[in-house]
Parts: sequence; C-alpha cells; structure tokens
Amino acid sequence: MEYRLSERAASLAPSMTLAITAKAKELRAAGEDVIGLGAGEPDFDTPEHIKAAAAQALADGFTKYTPAAGTPELRAAVARKFERENGLSYDPQQIIVSSGGKHSCYNVMMALCQAGDEVIIPAPYWLSYPEMVTLAGATPKIIETTDTTEFKVTPDQLRNAINENTRLFILNSPSNPTGSVYTPEEIKALGDVCVEKGVLIMSDEIYEKLIYGDAKFKSVAGCSPEHQAHTIIVHGLAKAYSMTGWRIGFMAAPMPIAKAISAIQSHSTSNPTSFAQSGAVQALDGPQDHLGEWLGHFGQRRSFACEKLNAIEGVTCVSSKGAFYLFPNISGTGMKSVEFCERLLAEAKVAAVPGIAFGSDDYVRISYATSMENLQQALDRVEGFVSSL
Repeated sequence: MEYRLSERAASLAPSMTLAITAKAKELRAAGEDVIGLGAGEPDFDTPEHIKAAAAQALADGFTKYTPAAGTPELRAAVARKFERENGLSYDPQQIIVSSGGKHSCYNVMMALCQAGDEVIIPAPYWLSYPEMVTLAGATPKIIETTDTTEFKVTPDQLRNAINENTRLFILNSPSNPTGSVYTPEEIKALGDVCVEKGVLIMSDEIYEKLIYGDAKFKSVAGCSPEHQAHTIIVHGLAKAYSMTGWRIGFMAAPMPIAKAISAIQSHSTSNPTSFAQSGAVQALDGPQDHLGEWLGHFGQRRSFACEKLNAIEGVTCVSSKGAFYLFPNISGTGMKSVEFCERLLAEAKVAAVPGIAFGSDDYVRISYATSMENLQQALDRVEGFVSSL
C-alpha cells in the first residue's frame, strides 16, 4: 500500500548527526571496534545534586501535568539565571520551558515564520535550523563563511543579505559545529544591523558556559534594551549539565512572542516532564562546581586534537574557542565530506559527521566530548587513514 506523505514531511532530510551516532552504535553492537567522534553530548554524568532533586520529586509523586510553559519555580529560576549571569531582566511570564533546546528553536520558527518569509542562517550551521525554517513554510537564506574568518559572518554580509522578506537572523555563539565564539564587539555589531533593519534575532546560547582561553560570552540581548527587544534567546541544560536525555530547554522572549509560543506549546507537546523540571531548578540554582573540572578536560582535549589534526598532511584545523567541537578542513585530501566520513568509518572505524550536514562540504565535525584515550586512538586512526590515501 502506498502512503501519501505531506510535502512538509517529504521535504525533510533525516538528522545526519543522529544517523552517524546510531550507525556507530550498531557497528559496536556487532563487535566492531568503532570510536565515535560524532556525538553532540558530554561524556560526563549529570551532577549528583541534579539527579537527587529529580529523584526526590519522583518519589514525592510529582508526576502530574504542570503548566504547559513550565512550572512557576523553573520559570523563576531561569529568570534569575538571566539576571545573575547576563544582566538581563525578564518577567517569568517571558520564559517558556520546553522539551529541549531544539524544541525551543522549533517553537520560535512556528511562532514567527510563514510562507514568504526568509530566515538568514550563517553556514556552517546546526543542521536542524534550515529544516525547521522549511517546516514553518519560510525560506532559509544561507550566508557562507570559511575557516579564514573563523567561520564568523560580518556585519556587511548580514546587511547585504537582508531584504524586505527577512524575518529572522539566527545567531549561534558558541557555535555548533565549529566551536567559534564571537567577541562581545562582534556580537554588538551584528545586533546593531538587526536593530537598524528591524530584523528579529534568534540567539542560540546553549553552549554559553563552554568557552576556553580568553574567549568571552556575550548575549546579544545584553547590548541594549533595543537589542533585547529584538532578541529571542533559546537555551537549555543539555550541554553544560550533561542533561541531553532529560529534554529540558528554555527560551526568553518579548512578551507577545512568549505568549504565542506558550499557546503553540499548549496545543502540541504540553509541558516538559514534571520531575525533570525539578532537577532543572537545581541545575540553575545549585552548585556549579562541575563546570571547572569539565572545562579543564575539554580544554586539554581541544588543544591535543587541534594540534594532532594540523599535523596530518591534507588537513587543517582552526582551534575552537567554545562548545566541544572542531571543524577541520579536509579539502586537501581530495575528498568531499560524505566520502571522507564513509571511508573513515569503513576503513578506520572512526565515526565523524560530514560537513555537508552543516552546509560546508570541505569540512567534517569532530567532537572531543569523549575520553582522552578514545580521542588519541581515534586521531591516530584518522592520521593512518589519510596517510594511506
């Protein structure tokens, strides 16, 4: 029997990052010695005080529906986080808690975009951005960047891309997949263009706490009250607290947008998991001691991996300043990203994500959210693979 799918569903490409991770797990289950460098999640466990709070809520029977936009306690905790860490004032009613940062991004697209709208997305981009734009009926407009500018879009590029159909600009710093971090001055300059042109900004800040060296995080919403009025911040607990499977994200927006997203969520997913929200309050309000240790490990791995990749003939790599990714240029091998990754997995048993998934076919994404032992062994295999070509 033939089943007619909607044009909306038929237009979507499956998530390549999830597919690579699933393929690596399938090969390992079959006895293959595969090392995965594709995962976008920390290799550390969720801190104990967070798990304890969720377990206590579950034991206390906190298992019923909550308000669709999140519990009042968690929305207030998110508002406190923005005030304490970013100097931003939000009423808790401007905060919407969702089933993950990805869900927050999707809600923004559903609330703001429609047919005829354009959404500006710098490439390399997180692979779900253009798919979400398409699902909302709008058109992705891609601005190309390269490693020569650390994958950063310039104000002139942004200004030239804006037209009468531009609805939204997506800003992601620190970046997935490149790890690039815009300076506070660069953030303000991009925000200035959007304020000048009346374009809204979706600022994806989920990697905010994962920065290295002298890099400094700045939310575009914190540049001025006008910038805040033009910005929807999407965020979550997955990366800095290793809560990827908990599915707790959040966003902060001007009140009319927050109300619209609350309504959308009430008719789609309803509330995020009740007892997971209790753990999330502790993540935001509780001890943050784990971060220093995690950043130390990530920083060591980042330095090692970048140096190792740059020593491989045919590969060059800009050092990332945030997140837990590197985005090496493999064009010197004579291959594009899909062929490179397919052969790397088949011949060297290392899983990486093709750059074409992020809009940049001369690169691959490497995650160093794995043990140093795994990383060393994997990059030795990458070196052996490339030298055999």
